[in-house]
Amino acid sequence: MQAYLAEFIGTMILIIFGDGVVAGVLLKNSKAENSGWIVITFGWAMGVAIAVYCVGAISGAHINPAVTIGLAAFADFPWADVPGYIIAQFLGAFVGGVIVWLAYLPHWRPTEDPGLKLGVFCTAPAYRATGPNIITEIIGTAVLLFGVLGIGANAGAVPGDLSAVIATGLNPLLVGLLVLGIGLSLGGPTGYAINPARDLGPRIAHAVLPIAGKGSSDWEYSWIPVVAPIIGGILGAGLFVLLGFGG
Repeated sequence: MQAYLAEFIGTMILIIFGDGVVAGVLLKNSKAENSGWIVITFGWAMGVAIAVYCVGAISGAHINPAVTIGLAAFADFPWADVPGYIIAQFLGAFVGGVIVWLAYLPHWRPTEDPGLKLGVFCTAPAYRATGPNIITEIIGTAVLLFGVLGIGANAGAVPGDLSAVIATGLNPLLVGLLVLGIGLSLGGPTGYAINPARDLGPRIAHAVLPIAGKGSSDWEYSWIPVVAPIIGGILGAGLFVLLGFGG
């Protein structure tokens, strides 16, 4: 139960930082308005790092269903814990989205573009093309899993037990820098969801919150940042383990 609570809190922290920085950049009259992509990617990276520092020693700080499923498929993470982890992650992401909405409460109405409001909560592709969008999310998430397992292996962890080392020393910062790199290098086409909970949880928050002039929650696209990261997570973890890089 403590691990599930840690996943809830860790994912909530991730969304507060991540959706929070997007809100600061996109919403009207924010002091960070128009500060750009580098600011967004750095904010998400810090969200990952702080979440891992806070809960990594308790749950391994998956904070991402794609990580949980990838580790269960190839790295001895118990399948019995997967449903609890995923439920906690989605709930944490939803609550994080609600908190960001509250933090920026005066800025929603002056922001006229409903696409910008939706962009605070979830991702959307630069070009809508189902195949390429799926491929981009698969690649980004595969890199994430491969990188996280590599950081753990270099710190002495076996792939199935990251929690012992992933939250120690500079490892959480390295995981954050990994996410920063993914955002800078691979985030342009789709906004790099690389995390089903990160996208769907806040998207549901967008759908139910009384946001002035919010428009559609874009459910037509919503399945891609859920399905593609899961595929990418399995591929990334599988490649790392099958290559024998985990010792």
